[in-house]
Amino acid sequence: MREIAAELSGIVERAARLLRETSDQEASAPALPGGWSRKQAIGHLIDSASNNHQRFVRAALAGSLVWPGYDQNGCVSIQAFQEAPWPMLLDVWEALNRLLAHVLEHLPPESAAASCRIGEHEPVPLAQLARQYMEHMLHHLDQLGIPR
Repeated sequence: MREIAAELSGIVERAARLLRETSDQEASAPALPGGWSRKQAIGHLIDSASNNHQRFVRAALAGSLVWPGYDQNGCVSIQAFQEAPWPMLLDVWEALNRLLAHVLEHLPPESAAASCRIGEHEPVPLAQLARQYMEHMLHHLDQLGIPR
């Protein structure tokens, strides 16, 4: 899990620096397929970080986890990320991911094997869930033009 934590820290460091070069006006314009703006995409990644924080901690504590899926479009809409200030969204996204990297770095090694079932998906080990979290983030950062 330490390797995943280090990789996550590097991604956040690089992406945050590049994302902060975007103005609030640019961040408000549609940027992703389906019409999401950068604000909405980062809001979605805030949701992802928040959900995964609880998933990682609870799976490590209990040795397994069953967690519901979620309505990503509904969550982006209800939280009004489009109306939020861009710097605030970046601060929250960066802080949550730094916390996740810290948590992953300090989880007991045996927790990597904890079984995690999210929504209707097949169960995966916690280490794989953490890797999928990072790949999901990289997918959206790619969409925003943030190089790997």
